[in-house]
Amino acid sequence: MATAYGYASSNKIKSWLWLIAFVLFIVVLGYVFSKAFNLPWLLPLAIMIAIVQALSSYWWSDRIVLSISRAKEVDKQNHKDLFRLVENLSISAGLPMPRLYLIADSAPNAFATGRDPKHAVICVTQGLIDKLDKQELEGVLAHEFSHIGNYDIRLQTIIVVLVGLVALLSDWFIYINIFSNDDSGGNSLFALVGILLAILSPLIAGLIQMAISRKREFLADASGSLLTRNPEALARALEDISKDKEPLEVANKATAHMYFTNPLKDLKGSKRSRFTSLFDTHPPIEMRVKALREMAL
Repeated sequence: MATAYGYASSNKIKSWLWLIAFVLFIVVLGYVFSKAFNLPWLLPLAIMIAIVQALSSYWWSDRIVLSISRAKEVDKQNHKDLFRLVENLSISAGLPMPRLYLIADSAPNAFATGRDPKHAVICVTQGLIDKLDKQELEGVLAHEFSHIGNYDIRLQTIIVVLVGLVALLSDWFIYINIFSNDDSGGNSLFALVGILLAILSPLIAGLIQMAISRKREFLADASGSLLTRNPEALARALEDISKDKEPLEVANKATAHMYFTNPLKDLKGSKRSRFTSLFDTHPPIEMRVKALREMAL
């Protein structure tokens, strides 16, 4: 039986290995595209544009997400129990008290956002408060605290930069390939490889992005269990939420990855194939529950 510390460490290492693989993939992509048309400026320019886009997202994404989700800041007088749970977790985690927001929706879910622990936000739905018991709610909040403490928001920003780079490079390569002529000074073999990569690279980038996201969910489960010393409560919360078939109305594909569980419920209950599950932002609930119940503190 793996310990929670070992489980958390393993998922950290796997996350960073995926990230390193992502960076290497982009370097190879930039090299092939540059060689194809003898354009050494292609990769540096794409990097600069992607970084500018990501910085604006990094500074303003929390406000955008809260606005999209129609979340309202919580009044401490009216939500004393919620504040008490979060304050206790803040002390245990050694992190600043985050701002608390509430979504007036009966679907149980939660997410964390903010560029760093000093500017963090935890947002919960009314359904999460109403449908979970105190220990289960604490487990979900601890999971979100772990995303803050593990700097997952910052990591996601880096990944957005990398995905943006891949999209820019692929689009530019296809554009240049259409409008270039034989006097471009490039290499025809690299051009051939480049066409294949331009088609496949957005798919590969998406797969890597989702793989990292799933590892961070596993990591937050382990870290959250270490905070509460109660992985069973978090496992029960996952089971209770998975049984609730109500989709979260304010969620969409752009924000779904941020939530504790996938808020875009499959009401038909159809089984997902092994291939389509590679594009999921969250691991299957049963895998998360199994890992939590096998975890030794």
